[in-house]
Amino acid sequence: MTDQTWQYLAMALYMIAMLGIGWYAFRKTSDLDDYMLAGRGLKPGVAALSAGASDMSGWLLLGLPGAIYLSGLIEVWIAIGLTIGAWLNWKFVAPRLRSYTEVSNNSITVPSFLENRLKDRSRLLRIVSGVIILVFFTFYVSSGMVAGGVFFESSFNSDYTLGMVIVAAVTISYTLFGGFMGATFTDVAQGVLMLLALIVVPIIGFVQVGGFAGMTESISAVDPSMLNFVAGGSVLAILSAAAWGLGYFGQPHIIVRFMALRTPQDAKAGRRIGIGWMVLTVLGAVSTALVGIAYFQQNPQLTLTDPEAVFLSLSQAFFHPFVAGIVLAAVLAAIMSTISSQLVVCSSALVEDLYNMVSKKTLSAKQGVILGRLGVLVVAIVAIILASGRNESILALVAFAWAGFGASFGPAVLLSLFWRKLTMPGALAGMIVGAATVFAWGNSPLSSTMYEIVPGFFANLAVAAVVSRLTWKPNPEIEAEFDAAVAGVSERKEPVTVS
Repeated sequence: MTDQTWQYLAMALYMIAMLGIGWYAFRKTSDLDDYMLAGRGLKPGVAALSAGASDMSGWLLLGLPGAIYLSGLIEVWIAIGLTIGAWLNWKFVAPRLRSYTEVSNNSITVPSFLENRLKDRSRLLRIVSGVIILVFFTFYVSSGMVAGGVFFESSFNSDYTLGMVIVAAVTISYTLFGGFMGATFTDVAQGVLMLLALIVVPIIGFVQVGGFAGMTESISAVDPSMLNFVAGGSVLAILSAAAWGLGYFGQPHIIVRFMALRTPQDAKAGRRIGIGWMVLTVLGAVSTALVGIAYFQQNPQLTLTDPEAVFLSLSQAFFHPFVAGIVLAAVLAAIMSTISSQLVVCSSALVEDLYNMVSKKTLSAKQGVILGRLGVLVVAIVAIILASGRNESILALVAFAWAGFGASFGPAVLLSLFWRKLTMPGALAGMIVGAATVFAWGNSPLSSTMYEIVPGFFANLAVAAVVSRLTWKPNPEIEAEFDAAVAGVSERKEPVTVS
């Protein structure tokens, strides 16, 4: 068989496995709560790997290595900020959000939690939240579609559009039928595959380029400043890159994993597994970029036309075509795991947070699942149309969507969990200001000096605090739920299990 045939075989086996997992989840899904939240029965390891895989996406294997390949270690501040943010998210948000969402009318989405937590009878908070999710996730899902197209184009000299459609079709299929459970179980398999690939590729690469000494010598020959963590970057630029960590508190596709844990106490084990996985994969991605710089410097006859494809190119250079195909499947795993998780959240926003607001009919369990699947399909089609133009880099699309969620939902989630006096007008005003700031700042020259999440996040926080102070009134129901949620974090409960 030809090299490409071996790789196609490996990719086909991977995709069949993902569809098989989706079919298994389909058999286990009976109602909307199963479809959106897996019945709150995720074990900590499953939740941790699922959160990590759905978080990192093609950014981890394409965007981050590409940025470091171009600019050096100055770009690693994004990864440092993200790791700190993820740890804080697991430590403080995960246990209390799991407890509070159950206490507050068993909320299964971020918008429904905010509505129930703040006793919003107008439904405005839920509607605005649902719209924000749909807008920013359309960009986020689109970044995954772009990554899929780039993957096939770089790996197989395939047509960009064809590759994008293949990735979209397989991901939509297992998400459409398996829902949250399908996305989560495939995330676990994909997270393990990503971890193995990001350990194996840089280790083989170190050997190929002559170890650490050979690597640093070759990188210095290209540009000595690439090994400097601060070279070419101002204090403002470094803080801006590290500020990516602020985004974790508001990412619906990540924090929904916290809501699906068996108990609040499971967050501790989840944190240890999740952060361990994240540290290893981020180090692997950074090492892959550094190895790539050295490898292509030592082999000038080889050219790398797209820096975001450095992981793909090294995999094909180092391994037998079938093994390379398995490693390349890790890139697809990163892309598809994020797309699937985001599609489920978009589906929940359409059905649970928007359709139920305007429809007077009560949906049956079967109707809820059908509408959820239609929601997945609608959002995916819009994202495919946006991605077909391929106007932005993967990192740029992810950065904009990440900032949008972090600045819109981050302060609202933190304040709702840790401040009794947050009010509906305060949360609503803050979310609107945060989202508007990201749009305005991100599409202006100011975005080159400071990442838009910073002004958006703190503008939201300030507005929410001020408006809440002006509109707060005592509410015994809110007080009782707040106390119950805090108590639930320390109480030991028998875990729910997914059969």
